[in-house]
Parts: sequence; C-alpha cells; structure tokens
Amino acid sequence: MTAQFSFSFAGDDIDDDGASTIPPPSLARPSAPQSSAFPVQGKPLLPPVHHDISHMLSKLPSKIAYGLLDVELEGGGTVQLPRRELWDVRVQLMAEDDSNDVSETEPGLGEHDVKTGIYEGGFKSWESSVDLVKVLLASEHTPDSSSRSPFVLIELGCGTALPSLAMFQRAMATRRAGSKSPFVLALADYNPTVLYLVTLPNCLLAWALQQRDESSILQEAFSLEGELELTPDVVEAFQTYLASNEITLSFLSGAWSPDFVDLLYRSSLPASLTADTRTLMIGAETIYSPFALDSFSKTLLSLLERERRQRPGGYAAAVVAAKRLYFGVGGSLDDFVDKMRAMGVSVETLRAETEGIRRGVVRCLLS
Repeated sequence: MTAQFSFSFAGDDIDDDGASTIPPPSLARPSAPQSSAFPVQGKPLLPPVHHDISHMLSKLPSKIAYGLLDVELEGGGTVQLPRRELWDVRVQLMAEDDSNDVSETEPGLGEHDVKTGIYEGGFKSWESSVDLVKVLLASEHTPDSSSRSPFVLIELGCGTALPSLAMFQRAMATRRAGSKSPFVLALADYNPTVLYLVTLPNCLLAWALQQRDESSILQEAFSLEGELELTPDVVEAFQTYLASNEITLSFLSGAWSPDFVDLLYRSSLPASLTADTRTLMIGAETIYSPFALDSFSKTLLSLLERERRQRPGGYAAAVVAAKRLYFGVGGSLDDFVDKMRAMGVSVETLRAETEGIRRGVVRCLLS
C-alpha cells in the first residue's frame, strides 16, 4: 500500500494563495511514474533521467501566471522570487485532460504533503527553502563579478527551486557587472512533472523579470499583470541569453543513487570545467524520513568525494536546510548531522531558528 502522510505543521507551506494547501498532482505529461524516491516494499526505484531543456521549453503553455514571494534578508533588504501559481498548473492539467477532472487522473492531488511512491512534495514551497535563500545570499559562496572561476550549483529535491532562483538572479546580476565566468545550475527533483510544470517555468520567470526593462519583447510579454506570455520570441530570447552568458541549466529526475550521480556528471556538468571550479550542493526539506535521510546523505557524500577527486584545486561544499524534527515521520536535522559526521564529513551550523518550528541550516565539507 502506498504510504502517504502530512507533516501537519502550521506554516509548512509558505504559499499564500490558499490553493496551495492541497499539493498539485504528479501530473500526466510526462506520465507520473509509479515508483518512489525512497525504498518502498514491492516498488522499484525510479531511474535517473536527464531532461533536455529545449524539449521542456517546447512543452510549456502559451502563458504562465505567477506571484512574487518577498524574502527579507538577514542583513537588510528584500529579494523577490517568482513562482508559478498553482491554480495555473491545474488549469494546464485540465486543458490537457479530456475528463477535466484532475483529481480522478492524478494521485498526487489530495490532502497529503507527500504520497510516497507517487508524489514527493515538489509543488510546495517549504519554510526551510526560505531559510536556505537567506543563508546563501548572505554567504561568500555566491557567484560574483570578481571571480573568473566556474560556479556549479546542484539543487537536490529542487521543487519550486527558491534557493536556486535566488542564486540564478545573483548570477544574472554579475553579468551586468561584467562577469562572464561560467555558471552551471543543475536542478533535480524526483518527479519529472515538477520540473516541467514549476521548476523550469520559475527559472524562466526569474530571467524574464530581471531582463524585462532591457527587452521590448519581454515588456510586451508582460502586458498583463501577473502573467507572462511565452511567445516563440520569448523562449528563443531565453535560450540565447543563457548561451551568450555562459549559463547552463540542466534538469534531472529520479531517485538519489550512484546512477543518479553518474548521470549528473555525464549529462549536466560540462567537461570543460576547470580545476578551480567552485561547487555547491544544496537541499531543503530533503531528510523528512529515515529513508530520505539515508539516500540523501549518501548522495551528498558521493558528490563531495567526486568533486575532490576530479577538481582537487577547487572548492566543494553542501548547504542543507531542514527542520529539527519531522514529527511522526522519523527524520531530523540532528540525525543528518550525526550521519554525515560518521561518514567523515565536517558539519557546521550556519543558521538556527528557535522560535516557532525549530529549523536549521548546516554546511558540510569533507574533513
């Protein structure tokens, strides 16, 4: 029987449009796999798959509706992160489904945050992802205009990808300041439909909003408030911008595993990356069960070790945000820290939230 549960935390889902209290489905195009990111008796693991960005762009609807999330930064100031509206995702699904009844065809549409083996929670924006945004933008480990070293960002369990969007915005800002150092962003989520319907659209929105004042094409595409029209010219301009600014976006789905790591290096990280490359792995709310904690920890260790072998002159770290305890599920930040240290990884606390739901952000480095 498929396991399903809700974390039952007030404020878990930072979406504020009301509709987000019910996670969207695991979606029909491409079809939702009937397997799990974590071991479930009688179910195979979903193998990792690389998704071509041109193909993904061709599957986007003619327009997408969005909202803006304001994140107050630790040192003052605010960053705005775009997110495709969940009701807009449902509209697309119903348009693609002859029955117009998404709840009948999509098992992920229900009252549970996660349905293990079906839907792993990627359509929600979780509180710890905002914590991660604050830490990343306040740290030295962001793309900057003075460095010529390539910067690689790998987000595991990306979902709406708020931390990656913040870093993507920072990378685009450095282009305005004259930087042309390569920026590689690899986004991974268990459910491929999450990548197609929220992750990529959010990346496209982040680019369009930041570039709109410099492009008449984008100004016209934003003619309606809260909506971006995805004309062929807009999509082409997006791809042209990435290529001309040495920004690489790649997307992977499937379970964390040694095969996942191998595919990531084959398909998403350019062979031309130099020995002084800076690599950062990030994850938020990825350790909510013992199974998730185990596979996520092993994948992080594998990535850190591989970076050390392949780019000994570079820098590699992982920054992870999570709740101190996931009640009724079994995962905890303390267990993650203990496990990483037992595997020879140095762990440092970067942020601790002691009011309300206790959360933390830690950085992991090979000892």
